[in-house]
Amino acid sequence: MTTPTNDSVTVTPNSQANGSRLHDPYPYLGTGPIPAEVFTSEDRFEQEREHVFKKVWLNVGRVEQIPNPGDYFVKDLAMCQTSILVVRGKDGQVHAFHNMCSHRGNKIAWDQQGTCQMFTCKFHGWSYALDGSLKFVPDEESFFDLQKDKLGMTPVACDVWQGFIFINVDPHPQESLRDYLGGLGRGLDGYPFDDISATCRSWTTEVNANWKVVKDAFQEAYHTSSLHHRSAPDSMSGPDNPYAHFLDVRLHGRHGSASLWGNKDIQPAPVAALAFRHGKFVIRADYEENAQLAGANPLGHKEWMLDFNGIFPGFLVDVSESSYFTYNFWPISVDRTIWQAAQYFPKAQTAGQRFMQEYGHVLFRDIILEDGRTLEETQSMLSSGAKTEFPLQDQEILVRHSHHVVEQMINGQPVDAPATLNGHADARAAK
Repeated sequence: MTTPTNDSVTVTPNSQANGSRLHDPYPYLGTGPIPAEVFTSEDRFEQEREHVFKKVWLNVGRVEQIPNPGDYFVKDLAMCQTSILVVRGKDGQVHAFHNMCSHRGNKIAWDQQGTCQMFTCKFHGWSYALDGSLKFVPDEESFFDLQKDKLGMTPVACDVWQGFIFINVDPHPQESLRDYLGGLGRGLDGYPFDDISATCRSWTTEVNANWKVVKDAFQEAYHTSSLHHRSAPDSMSGPDNPYAHFLDVRLHGRHGSASLWGNKDIQPAPVAALAFRHGKFVIRADYEENAQLAGANPLGHKEWMLDFNGIFPGFLVDVSESSYFTYNFWPISVDRTIWQAAQYFPKAQTAGQRFMQEYGHVLFRDIILEDGRTLEETQSMLSSGAKTEFPLQDQEILVRHSHHVVEQMINGQPVDAPATLNGHADARAAK
């Protein structure tokens, strides 16, 4: 075990040699089961709304969406009970505001994205500059002591990290974005996000499942050999690693990362082999021993394929040598979640590279379709109440850690305090 930063711990499992487990350095996480009610309780959902989503930094997009002054997009956040207007100002900086007119509360921007030099409310015509200041009020003389300098759009804390735009709806955030990201953010420093973000393919769907059910599926590789045996057979498992064990796990306060093993002996189908001939793709573990990619594979594993990076509460950034992809999980209700997936590639330089990227796009689509069906079937059975709790194994440590952080935030406790389940300490945490 090594400790790269004061808020990050890296654990390399070696269970065959000495029986060590990923959980060993984190006794505060416990080893007990996860209560089923955290996925179905309306009360729990409201606690997550107030104590988690309204208190932390949330990724809402990338800078490529608004390259020029006046470009904007709208992000509706049901979990935070608001709509956010994100705009690039005349100063070139990214700003965010509650998408709400100061007059009667109407939404100012109705389109999900666009370009303008002034925002005008469609209800009564109040107009706002790109910096949020109120510039024009029709029939202003009929108002009583109107102070336009105090009636601008309500700002929202906004910052940019590695091209990703984050907001925080807390009027007084407790920490900066960089401090919030901590060791995970520092660990990704240097990864070529700008170069790889040239080509983006994205999907958005509504899943009939709790947001944690959706997120949990993408924080472990335990399911890959069973669920993805058609779309990506043997990519993350093989004779040397039959259950897709992580190469290492890194916990960073509220966030978590893991390096995934890749099967270099995979035998691709003919169309996949043709695609791989023209470029690299995430499911083929062809990481070059001497190619030290900044911001990825921090321990330099020779059989590395990609890194999971889970930014709490609902943003995943998974990086490989040749591409990266992201997931955003946006709760709507206790059993409904908006799931956004995006895949990023560098600009294709040849027809062969374009073919490889198109193949990767279709394969990625097939993989997430397999995941989607499983998520909804899980939620449907959770609602039955037939099971009250669920065990987690050692390789599901990122799932356990994420649930632990939610619980601690609801209870107002430090992340490294002993685990609680429904308000009761896990007796196994002390072992």
